[in-house]
Amino acid sequence: MKRVTKWKPGTPLTEEQKQRLEALAKLPDDQIDRSDAPLLQEGARENALRGQVHYPVKKSISLLLDADILAWLKKDGKGYQTRANQIFRERMLQDIGLR
Repeated sequence: MKRVTKWKPGTPLTEEQKQRLEALAKLPDDQIDRSDAPLLQEGARENALRGQVHYPVKKSISLLLDADILAWLKKDGKGYQTRANQIFRERMLQDIGLR
């Protein structure tokens, strides 16, 4: 099978990707190659919640930032708090060795 470039969330699918997904959707389940799909750990299904998405718990805080840092976060408009959270998360993941 042809190697496909990994899709990144937020980017639209190419026509080729859409066609491949449509062709896959038409295949019977027993004809779909799942050999490269990761196996679930034992007991993973027991606590699984179908149709629910996990969102990290958000906590409201008061945080004092230097004015230039706040201006930099806000320069791209709405979403500056989300951008700040992403920066903190990336740094946290580096600190705990996951990135």
